[in-house]
Amino acid sequence: MDKDIIWTAVREEIEREAAKEPILASFLYGTVLRHPTLESVVSFLLSNLLGCTAMGSGTVRDLIDEALTDDASIGEAIRDDLAAVKDRDAACTSFSEPLLYLKGFQALESYRVAHWLWGGDRKSLALYLQSRISAVFAVDIHPAARIGRGIMLDHATGIVVGETSVIGNNVSMLHEVTLGGTGKETGDRHPKVGDGVMIGAGAKMLGNIRIGEGAKVAAGSVVLEDVPPHCTVAGVPAKIIGRPRTDQPALEMDQSLQCTDGES
Repeated sequence: MDKDIIWTAVREEIEREAAKEPILASFLYGTVLRHPTLESVVSFLLSNLLGCTAMGSGTVRDLIDEALTDDASIGEAIRDDLAAVKDRDAACTSFSEPLLYLKGFQALESYRVAHWLWGGDRKSLALYLQSRISAVFAVDIHPAARIGRGIMLDHATGIVVGETSVIGNNVSMLHEVTLGGTGKETGDRHPKVGDGVMIGAGAKMLGNIRIGEGAKVAAGSVVLEDVPPHCTVAGVPAKIIGRPRTDQPALEMDQSLQCTDGES
């Protein structure tokens, strides 16, 4: 989706909300309407959330601005992530809602800045930012992890993503999901999640395993082995119980375990 369309939509939504709820007008103007770009809004928002006594919001904002200026793909990912939440979250009716109020989106975009720092060999600063993200949002994503675009972290509380994890594009995951190690391995030790995967609340994927494209992981499952593409797994330990009804279950967000082969 063209970036100007989303930014224009955000401004129009905020103008309507400011007119409808005057008590929020000052907040909405200062947070969104006075800014020239969506990147500026994200920088302002995240810096105010992540700033603290040890590193003030002004310093954090300079850091975020540096990342957004240096790497245009972060801004593109922001727009894809906003669109993902609006499209997939039944409770979300606008682009501005996740931008302003949903910590899954805010934590994800904060991670993108930490990842940029990690890639620039500024690892101590990246780890500091990871610590602040975890403290503020209760979402713990290692800055070395690689995460694609069009991601929805629904509710997000308790999500853990380990150092060597890889998450593809158009993935949806709910709260308390873990992409972790087994506790014994070193090196490349975390899961690799393909495009279009949906991961239910509380699911745990452990070890250097692959979750194939278009797979569905049921809530509460513990996944210890590779999951083939376009399969549904459930249980402890997780077993294949069928196939999702669509090729990319992350886009549909259907939490049921009804499968195309008739199993449930």
